[in-house]
Amino acid sequence: MSTELRVGIVDSGYRADQSVHVHSAAAFVLDDDMRVHRRDAVADQLGHGGAVLERIAFSAPDARFCVAQVFRERAATTPLQIAEAMRWLVGQGVRIINLSLGVRADRAALREACAFAVDAGVVVCAASPAQGDPVFPSSYPGVVRVTGDARCDASQWSWLDSAQAEFGALVRSVGCAQAGASIATAALSGHAAAWLLRHPDADRDALLAWLRSHAAFIGVERRTHAS
Repeated sequence: MSTELRVGIVDSGYRADQSVHVHSAAAFVLDDDMRVHRRDAVADQLGHGGAVLERIAFSAPDARFCVAQVFRERAATTPLQIAEAMRWLVGQGVRIINLSLGVRADRAALREACAFAVDAGVVVCAASPAQGDPVFPSSYPGVVRVTGDARCDASQWSWLDSAQAEFGALVRSVGCAQAGASIATAALSGHAAAWLLRHPDADRDALLAWLRSHAAFIGVERRTHAS
């Protein structure tokens, strides 16, 4: 039986030099008929998906990636595209889905796709802003909410257990080209993938318990002001 660990990424694609890590890829395009169609993926034009894959692979270099492209020329997508991408990724046999993105609208299709993935035992990690209104899919039940935590280096994460997020992680990508909750989500997905590579029979609950118990920081960062 194969012990290959597959990690799903919903983003802008991947760089050509990262193809050695990629098991499969597809683009999900909303056409003029307002239906989502699956197409061949194209090269990452925004650099965001490449940065996300790089950050996950930093911690889990032996993981194989299934890449669902929902952005192309600009960082805009729809809940329908994300939902179709997630369902495809579950069919690809991924253990983790990384969603370094968020949309303002709660839509039934996206909510149902998240529930479908969670029910299938997939660990769904999604970006949540450090403050402000909630976004989706991070606000759906069973989705692991992740935000940036300036306390964390590349080997660390925090268990925040706050109104905004369960976990925090490194906020910057390699070379600092990308930053924020999106990179933190990829960092946490990388830590999760690294553990699942060592414990291939573990389930979602065991992984989350390990992440909580091995967090470098507990609780939100407290800012102090000099008197």
